[in-house]
Amino acid sequence: MHMNMHMAPEVKAASATASSISSGSGRNSGNGSGGSDSRIIGMASASVYDTAAAQMQEHKTTISCKSIDKTTISSSSLEDRQSQPLAIHYLASFHQICVVTALLPLVTLFTCFVTAYVFQYDDVHETHCRVYNIIPSISAITGVSPQRYFWRFSIALHLGPRIPIAFVYKNYYRSQLANLAPALVSRTNWLITLILVLNCVEIASLGGVTYISNRENYPIHEKIFITFMVCSLCYMLATIKLNGILHAPHTLNVEQKLSIKWKKILFVVSILSTIGLLVFFAKHRFYCHDLAFSWFAFFEYLIAIANMLFHFTIIWDFPSQFMLIVQAPRENLSQYFCAPPSKQKSD
Repeated sequence: MHMNMHMAPEVKAASATASSISSGSGRNSGNGSGGSDSRIIGMASASVYDTAAAQMQEHKTTISCKSIDKTTISSSSLEDRQSQPLAIHYLASFHQICVVTALLPLVTLFTCFVTAYVFQYDDVHETHCRVYNIIPSISAITGVSPQRYFWRFSIALHLGPRIPIAFVYKNYYRSQLANLAPALVSRTNWLITLILVLNCVEIASLGGVTYISNRENYPIHEKIFITFMVCSLCYMLATIKLNGILHAPHTLNVEQKLSIKWKKILFVVSILSTIGLLVFFAKHRFYCHDLAFSWFAFFEYLIAIANMLFHFTIIWDFPSQFMLIVQAPRENLSQYFCAPPSKQKSD
């Protein structure tokens, strides 16, 4: 459109010249010299139109050159971006990150238990029934000072990697959907999403139980703890169910077999411990039996340890993965990480 509008004046001028010559020839033909004048008029018209056509062709060539220049610049820019090197700013073993993340609260819990039991025995054994107890609850040993600050600091370090790990699991599970029958894909994808939601709610509940102690606000602390328990058990059950769908028993390697085996064992321990916790909590709350709170605390520790070890099975799910922070154009990243191993080695 732009070229046609620009060349309109030249074509119009040529047409006007041709029309002028034609009108002159009409007058001359009346004088009897039609044959010679017609040849002159034809030559003049052809010359004018040839000039206009040459100008149009020159303009087209200019536009074509500009387009080629733009294409060359664009291609050069793309080549410059693709030639930028891949810069790795951080490289860490995902296995080591998961080990530290899982063991940190376990070590901290043991430290808080020993120090509170030795130095603050009376404070951590105080209950509303004031009956004889020998085992303090987790809320008691992590609710006194300075153990409270130590516990909260360790949980803050623990929760940070837990959220990325939850999404890593989601992508890991979804990468295996291609191995399933088409009829199972939709339901399995829904189960993967449910596991992600349960995991995130469990993480948030753990933070809530940690930073809202039973001494500060018992009703809220109790409700958040119940949420944590329910989400934790549902997450364990859904994860075991998902692994049964994604992996046939004869296709599992040694690490996967260990992971699924211990997940099932720890889930059973959590279920039995939850039943025991509820029974002795009722005995303590409504009947104030001696040692009832100690048994409640014992099962609470079992639940916490089983939960930590369940998440610790990630060492078998991701035995050789790495966490990277890289800088490069997106095209380079896609080409590098999606390339076959032989091409990556040559690069």
